[in-house]
Amino acid sequence: MGRRKTTQAATVAQPVNTTTEIVPVGKGGLVGHLVGHLVGKALPYTSPWVGAYTLPPLAGWATNSVWGDAPLSAGLASAGLAVGGAALSAVTWHVAGGNNKFRRFRRAQATASVAAGMSWLTCATAAGPFGHPMVDAWLLGGGLFAASWNVRQLMRNAHDETEETSGGGLGALAEAIGWEKVRVKSAKGTGKGTVKADLEVTGGATIEDVQATTKKAAAVLHVPPSGVVVTPDPDNGANGSLSLRVADLLKGGVEFVPPVRLGLLPTDDIPVGLYADGEVWVINPFDADILQHLLVMGVTGAGKSEFARTVLTHLMCRRKLSIFLVDVAKGRQTVGHIKSGLDWFITETKEAKRLLKTLPAAIKARGDVLAEEGLDQWTPASSLNAIVVWLEEAADLADFEELNNIARAARSVGIWLVISLQRATWTNVSTDVRANLQATVCFGVNEPGDATFCLPDHVTAAGAIPAWGSYRPGYAFSTGMGIPEERWTTEVRSALTDREELAALVEAAAAVRDPLDDATAQALGQAYAQRAHRGTNRTTPGAAGAAPAVLTPIPGPAPVRSAYVLEDDTDMSEIEEAAAVELQEAREEILGAIPADPEPDADYARLRLEDDVPEADPDSGMEFDAHDRPSTEEARHILCVELDGWVKAGRLEFEPADLIPAAVAAGRKRPWLQGELKRLVELGVIRRDGHGAYTILHSPLQPA
Repeated sequence: MGRRKTTQAATVAQPVNTTTEIVPVGKGGLVGHLVGHLVGKALPYTSPWVGAYTLPPLAGWATNSVWGDAPLSAGLASAGLAVGGAALSAVTWHVAGGNNKFRRFRRAQATASVAAGMSWLTCATAAGPFGHPMVDAWLLGGGLFAASWNVRQLMRNAHDETEETSGGGLGALAEAIGWEKVRVKSAKGTGKGTVKADLEVTGGATIEDVQATTKKAAAVLHVPPSGVVVTPDPDNGANGSLSLRVADLLKGGVEFVPPVRLGLLPTDDIPVGLYADGEVWVINPFDADILQHLLVMGVTGAGKSEFARTVLTHLMCRRKLSIFLVDVAKGRQTVGHIKSGLDWFITETKEAKRLLKTLPAAIKARGDVLAEEGLDQWTPASSLNAIVVWLEEAADLADFEELNNIARAARSVGIWLVISLQRATWTNVSTDVRANLQATVCFGVNEPGDATFCLPDHVTAAGAIPAWGSYRPGYAFSTGMGIPEERWTTEVRSALTDREELAALVEAAAAVRDPLDDATAQALGQAYAQRAHRGTNRTTPGAAGAAPAVLTPIPGPAPVRSAYVLEDDTDMSEIEEAAAVELQEAREEILGAIPADPEPDADYARLRLEDDVPEADPDSGMEFDAHDRPSTEEARHILCVELDGWVKAGRLEFEPADLIPAAVAAGRKRPWLQGELKRLVELGVIRRDGHGAYTILHSPLQPA
């Protein structure tokens, strides 16, 4: 009874989470199952035996019956079969071609089998198939023929690696592009438009040799040149990986992904677009091990502006972050609808140069603050904001040495430098500056060689070259900024943005945006205090320019005079332009009223600041009242009043010669003026820019 229950239970058992059917374990059922299994395994190996022992005697009997009776017909038939056998063997050799060892063996085996079979048939036509020695050759040769093909089947079923070259159609690819010394293994599709495989080179070949054939492979597969990427294995020079993009999942465009919430930190991920395999393209510059400055490159229409709007909008929706953007080429065209999220938006070359000249002082001040906070580099724990300095066509704004110094020093103090331009050639960006721009986004370029100015060499060597110009806007290759290195050779596409959606996001995020920290703002001095554009933040809610300008005093110790700043985003360019025109007209009117020097050859015509005033001519009858020379404090006050007047007028750059009238009024000469300029530099009131030029950082009559 117990045995019957066990058997019955086994008989009705159902599979659980498996596709293998559970069979009865009874004696008859087990034997039947084993027999069926053996028959199924053996059946594929019987075909060569059936063919070897049925086809030759039937064919020999047929030809012998038709032509073997008469000597003439038998001879002619044998000759025809011999010629036909040679031709058939040649065809077999041609169609069974291959470059790896296994295929060469298969070609020889197939050709020998055809030649042996046709030779036996030729002889059997004249001599008959069942006489000696034809029947002996048939019995022995047929067995060897069948056994040889069984051996081949066994080797193939054992998954010999040499056989894998033909898997998935890659064998035909290898033959077409001449990969004689390349083994393609473990090829499989990702289900996302990409086929990946492992590569192994033999016979002295290198992965670099394979990389040189990616364009040829793309032509054979009818995919874009960038769709074939070969990446070397860093741990084994003989191995690599192959990626074939056989379908474009990004062709329909990529939707903009808004922030998950307002008020994220600068160190949170930024979704920018999608990879070619459908994965999200994410960057995170401030959370990477090293803050890597970014180089964005691509021809006009390649997608740089969409990328900029996507990244900037995400950053504008975060706290502890301030953004300075310079675009003197397009002005407000690119980001005008989201400009309220920019703390400093510069569209004039003069103001852009002021920013770049003041950045070194801000970098030093931020470094001092981080040192006091016990931080080696910026983190969200610091009291300082992270800063993004986005420069369009930076080569037109500063010299290479200035950019290089900024890029080298800004990284550790939390200033992310982004340089965007069409071609990063050595005439636009020096090699030293490019060396400090370790992160890249390379959109379409017109010439393949242009990509090497942006992307790392090993990326372009792998075949990741966006040489499609502006025909595929938004497509690019990207490196650095926390992106895994294995993803650097995968195509990406940036999101498409909607102006109204971005504007609404930036306006809503004003409540979470932090104003620039005091330490950085003070270090930037008058250039920042007098900036033409002021974005909105949680201390100045609402859209920029939505309310009338409100004047409020700058906080700090009681100043010598009141200092006021505008809290709105009022565009002062037209007002400043009109004022400049009026000033120029007034100047010309005044100068025109001054008569020309009546005595151009007089002694006083060539007087300089260093010269003593000559004594009056006794015969002239002129007498001068002697005045006391101003004290040192009074002389310095005269000089400070002159500088303060320039600050009020918006003038921040000057040369020493411009202060000669003030020095004369102070009763001083050039050595005193040079000493005062040096003292003001040490006090941080002005900065020497080189070539005899100075920049006013803040008024000497205002607190710093």
